[in-house]
Amino acid sequence: MIPPPPHIFQTLDRTAKFPYSRGEYLRRYAWLLVQATLFRLPIPRAYTWRRFLLKQFGAKMGTAAAVHSTTKILHPWLFELGDWSNVSANVTVYNLGPVSIGSHSVISQDAYLCAGTHDHTDPTLPLQRPPITIGHGVWIAAGAFIGPGVTVGNNSVVGAKAVIIKDVPEAVIVGGNPAKVIKPRDTKGANA
Repeated sequence: MIPPPPHIFQTLDRTAKFPYSRGEYLRRYAWLLVQATLFRLPIPRAYTWRRFLLKQFGAKMGTAAAVHSTTKILHPWLFELGDWSNVSANVTVYNLGPVSIGSHSVISQDAYLCAGTHDHTDPTLPLQRPPITIGHGVWIAAGAFIGPGVTVGNNSVVGAKAVIIKDVPEAVIVGGNPAKVIKPRDTKGANA
């Protein structure tokens, strides 16, 4: 074992052992059971079924909102998905805090939405649950990471594997780690 240094800032023995209410733990366990079984049934394009299950646990689901069977959502009661939006295969919605996705938005495969962190300035690392807001007409490309407290503006594109730790303005394309604006998104296409 590595001997500890003379001073350690973090005191994990003082971290809250149960940061949620008893009721929230019960809801989480019930959802885990449903998500591991009924939600994952191998029925192709069973979006209506998964919308129904998510709504039973408090999610706000828009018209034709689609969630893939391999998507992982931690707290459906803190999840909102707009009309005609799609959350693709193997996306993780780690929503300790609220996650809201607007209409006509796509979250591509393997993306990670992380609405939870810890206060690194406090030695007990208390849990923080900042929201994530993803606007309307947004495309989050494959494998992107959206960090706690981030807002992605309407009509923006987040490039594949991008790491978003700051707000993204409207109608831009961002990419990289950490992500930077690459260029404006042309939104005067055929539907404008």
